[in-house]
Amino acid sequence: MKEFNIKKLVRKNILELEPYISFRDQNEFENPVFMDANESPFGEYNRYPDSTQKELKNKLATLKNVSAPQIAVGNGSDELIDLIIKIFCEPKKDSIMMMNPSFAMYRFYASINENTVVTLNLDENFQINKDAFLKVSEEKKPKIFFLCSPNNPTGNSIQDIEFYIKNFDGIVVVDEAYIEFSEQTSCIELLGKYPNLIILQTFSKAWGMAGARVGIAYSSDEIISLINTVKAPYNVNSLSLNKIMQLINYKNIIEENIKNTLSEISRLKNELLTIKCVKRVFPTDANFFLIEFNNSEIVYQELLKNEILTSKRSPQIPDCIRINVGKRDENNKLINVLKSI
Repeated sequence: MKEFNIKKLVRKNILELEPYISFRDQNEFENPVFMDANESPFGEYNRYPDSTQKELKNKLATLKNVSAPQIAVGNGSDELIDLIIKIFCEPKKDSIMMMNPSFAMYRFYASINENTVVTLNLDENFQINKDAFLKVSEEKKPKIFFLCSPNNPTGNSIQDIEFYIKNFDGIVVVDEAYIEFSEQTSCIELLGKYPNLIILQTFSKAWGMAGARVGIAYSSDEIISLINTVKAPYNVNSLSLNKIMQLINYKNIIEENIKNTLSEISRLKNELLTIKCVKRVFPTDANFFLIEFNNSEIVYQELLKNEILTSKRSPQIPDCIRINVGKRDENNKLINVLKSI
């Protein structure tokens, strides 16, 4: 990639923005009497959470082998996606680039910020055409490239991710929401090599904490500082922070849950391949399958009638439904209903 100067990419008003700084979170006290934030003196959660999320960042720094200043914590990855677009993209002027099909929220937050969305259509194996990537990057000059791997809704990992990072002149956001289910190596190990790289991970999937809404961004100190400048104060609540920190202490339980999910993925795939209405089961590196059916609408409605909720991906991906892996009894119910169609 060309010489990287982040100041040329960041919006001028963001560079000039003064962050909100909580005096309490920037100082240490032995026995403080809190009379600075108009809080109630009563209640278990009467105090604002740590706006800098210091304790969680320190735990994640050890877990991921990065430094704490390389970590930003968001109210889900969605908040981080929104903030990244706001930091780098001038409304009505700049554009983002994303794969098609991919996670819909990249487009959603770009649209809110009045940014154009440039799409790269994936090939028949749901991979990026490198020539098309280079051509579109040069002609459209998008500020940000959102690269989801393993990709949602297709389930596959994107090959040769480093090629796209080093050949893009803007910010590359690698969304690794499903990385724990994949044999793909996390791009976190590339942070020291590429100053334009941001990696998103989440506690919503493998960690089983979707209801807590906690997402993480890993990047350079400089980019993380910008995210922390723009984010709302106290953006992640105390209950979620405490629960996530407890889970990290019992990571072996999460690893066992992932192992069980991977086992069910293998079993479910074998069962799906024997079912008449199933036309194709796409390879997956995530905790879900993209499945092509002979008639997806009939299948979808029959599953819904049996109170099995799935994600209809047709017509964008013709006759396809995305179905995530549940517990064994839930998967058995799915299999039985599909066999009856």
